[in-house]
Amino acid sequence: MTRYLLTVAAVFCGFCTAAEQAIPKDEQAVQEVLAGKRTTASAAWWGFNKEDSTEILQAAIDSGVPNLVIPYMGDPWIVRPVKLRSDLEIVFEPGVLVLAKKGEFKGGGDSLFSANDETDITIRGHGATLRMHKKDYQSEAYQKAEWRMGLRFMGCKRVLVEELLVESSGGDGIYVGSSGQNRWSEDVVIRNCVCLDNHRQGISVTSAQNLLIENCILSDTAGTAPGAGIDLEPDSADERLVNCVIRNCIMENNEGHAILVYLKPLTSQSEPVSVRFENCLSRMGHSAGLPPETFKDYGRMGWAGMAVGAVKDDGPKGTVEFINCTAENTGKEGAKVFDKSAENVRVRFVNCRWKNCWISRHSDDGGPRVPLLIHLRQSDITEKHGGVEFVDCSVYDEVYRPVLWALEDKSSFGVRDLVGSITVYSPHDPRMQLGANAKDVDLKLKKAGE
Repeated sequence: MTRYLLTVAAVFCGFCTAAEQAIPKDEQAVQEVLAGKRTTASAAWWGFNKEDSTEILQAAIDSGVPNLVIPYMGDPWIVRPVKLRSDLEIVFEPGVLVLAKKGEFKGGGDSLFSANDETDITIRGHGATLRMHKKDYQSEAYQKAEWRMGLRFMGCKRVLVEELLVESSGGDGIYVGSSGQNRWSEDVVIRNCVCLDNHRQGISVTSAQNLLIENCILSDTAGTAPGAGIDLEPDSADERLVNCVIRNCIMENNEGHAILVYLKPLTSQSEPVSVRFENCLSRMGHSAGLPPETFKDYGRMGWAGMAVGAVKDDGPKGTVEFINCTAENTGKEGAKVFDKSAENVRVRFVNCRWKNCWISRHSDDGGPRVPLLIHLRQSDITEKHGGVEFVDCSVYDEVYRPVLWALEDKSSFGVRDLVGSITVYSPHDPRMQLGANAKDVDLKLKKAGE
């Protein structure tokens, strides 16, 4: 430990000398780690090179030490892709920046940190930053791809990530999914993280069981579709979304849907879906609100605050629930349910609020500009669209338009199974546009104050 303290002191005692050169490896401390004499180690014992510390950091991870501290060195830890392993806790000290090396990450799936089929991984950030170079990957110098993640977990079990800023990836800030060996990740917690300015999603979940995401901010996604704050979207029928809870999160200023749950690959043979959003906020703009000039910005994006879609007639059972959630200042709808079979996964909105929808121009969109949309676009997915419940929900809308529209693009099967109650805060009398052949609709609109 004495030798480590002297090494770190050398970094800070003179930036004109020590900070300009690589820090050597502490052979004695490293050998003690390899011999099992230490359970906690500093990555700086393997050295530090401000030009490229990939081999240094990878060797520290591969040493087998249970607890690895990534210290603040006065310069970023610049790395190429790094692989995580099982039985590992990484603690980033405050102020640490792990920075993707410029000109690297040429592979479409090259991620900053990744783990495949690993177990018992903890990453604690203490406000540390993982940063990539999104604009570089979007340039002609790079092969077009959407899988250069900040953190990628495939088929992993017992994972905890907390107090990290993950920004400017070439894919998702954080990705949780399956591997060829394990068809879902399990017991994953993502807490107190910020995913900012990522290319595809703030967080993507393709396959998970027992997932908790809480107290996170997922913001400013822009680059490629879906462009969501968070996207729960399986890739195949043998994947699953079971006991997935997203709680106390803010999804703001994303170019696509703030929240997207897309279930088309799942079938009646898939595991029943159980997804629950609690106390979440979706919005365009930020907490200070939107100034008047924002509404004249033709380039402002943003889609629905809450979107669930593509549940086939041969799709899975289960529920997707939004409990005490709010969508305000949304680019398009407050909530959109599309191509969803009424006979399978049920969508429930309980005590949810939708305020000031359709703030974006979206001049190429010719559809209805309403707060709530039930939309059948593809009748090959379902001929029985609907199956949505609203429990004590509220819509705040100054515009004269339907509160809810049930729309079919190329069919007239009729929406079915819409139930519940919505209180409408508006100077206009509330109304719905249900279309022809609606069935089993028991949805009541009540004007506030009456």
